[in-house]
Amino acid sequence: MYMIALGTLENIQIAAGLIYLIWLYAWAKKQLGSAPIAAIFAIIIVYLTFYLYPWLIWVPIIFFLIATFFSGMFEKIPPGAKKPEHLKD
Repeated sequence: MYMIALGTLENIQIAAGLIYLIWLYAWAKKQLGSAPIAAIFAIIIVYLTFYLYPWLIWVPIIFFLIATFFSGMFEKIPPGAKKPEHLKD
């Protein structure tokens, strides 16, 4: 059972890495204007970030889940209470 869970987590990491690679490539292509440079840039960033530090792949996933499931939590805060007292005008 433990090995199945580890295998599933590895597959999720690979899929998330590919999603990040495609997203980063599309962003870099728009910003840089060159497809080959964007591909090199995206591959280097994904390699350096997610291959050397594989636990970082979970950070955007956690932020996505928090934004998706807890988005209504911040709507309950009154508008005047969102800023600390020393930042209010």
